[in-house]
Amino acid sequence: MSAFVLSPDSDEDIWTIWQYLAQDAGISVANYIEAELYEAFETLARSPGIGHRRADLTAAPVFFFVAHQYMIVYRKSFPLEIAAVIHGKRNLPRILGERL
Repeated sequence: MSAFVLSPDSDEDIWTIWQYLAQDAGISVANYIEAELYEAFETLARSPGIGHRRADLTAAPVFFFVAHQYMIVYRKSFPLEIAAVIHGKRNLPRILGERL
């Protein structure tokens, strides 16, 4: 059993990222980035203290961790909840305001 769970939004985020990368950079790149994201989720589940708060992005009680160019937004719970996986160049305050 994994020590993290994906929210429906984060599950959709990962699928959208994979689709975009597969079309833009190829399936091998999409698979590589997806594997790296899941590795980051496992790392966060083992050591949730490595993330940080971002009051400039949201007042919600979530933490952030960067993997490649993606912001992993998560809640320190057990199991750890991955709330979102968003490209860092997107409008994070707007997206998070709609979701959290």
